[in-house]
Amino acid sequence: MRILVVEDERDLNRQLVAALEQAGYAVDSAIDGEDGQFLGETEPYDAIVLDLGLPKIDGVSVLKAWRKSGKKTPVLILTARDRWSDKVEAFDVGADDYVAKPFHIEEVLARLRALLRRSAGHATNELECGPVRLDARAGRVTVDGQPIKLTSHEFRLLSYLMHHSGRVISRNEIVEHLYDQDFDRDSNTIEVFVGRIRRKLGVDIIQTVRGLGYILNPPDAKA
Repeated sequence: MRILVVEDERDLNRQLVAALEQAGYAVDSAIDGEDGQFLGETEPYDAIVLDLGLPKIDGVSVLKAWRKSGKKTPVLILTARDRWSDKVEAFDVGADDYVAKPFHIEEVLARLRALLRRSAGHATNELECGPVRLDARAGRVTVDGQPIKLTSHEFRLLSYLMHHSGRVISRNEIVEHLYDQDFDRDSNTIEVFVGRIRRKLGVDIIQTVRGLGYILNPPDAKA
């Protein structure tokens, strides 16, 4: 999953980016509304963390522009504003949730997990496909109850496929949602990761759709 953080307080920006990366997300960041709006319009994020009090362009205006352009990416608002009217305005222009400053990083992570699972149509952090279970909160994968050790990239790829199970995912989409802007993106590495995940899981849930990409289905289902 790929996240955009738009926050002008540099220390807080760095803390959020570090926490999100440690939680297994690919993260891009911006420190003003102008750069944040551009990234949100041109890059395919799974969720966005957006401060309201931004320089150059304020957060409400940024969000309004995204929604006007048709962007449906879930947005978590960060705000130091106490007035209820500011929060109402943010929701009215398209915010999905908000956190008031000061906050605990764990709350931001929990709210992001909720936004991501709801946007993908899931009710809980535990995703299942046949005997495979992935706990997005704990970062744990099991097969028939037995823990499977995955690298961070393998976990990120499996998590994305499980969040979008039953849908064909192209290699290009996977690359765009697994890596941040600065990563040297090579779709061939996806094949390597898929092969490793298949061997480690030992069950046939990731199917290749020739010329299109991959689809995740239970072992007894057909693509």
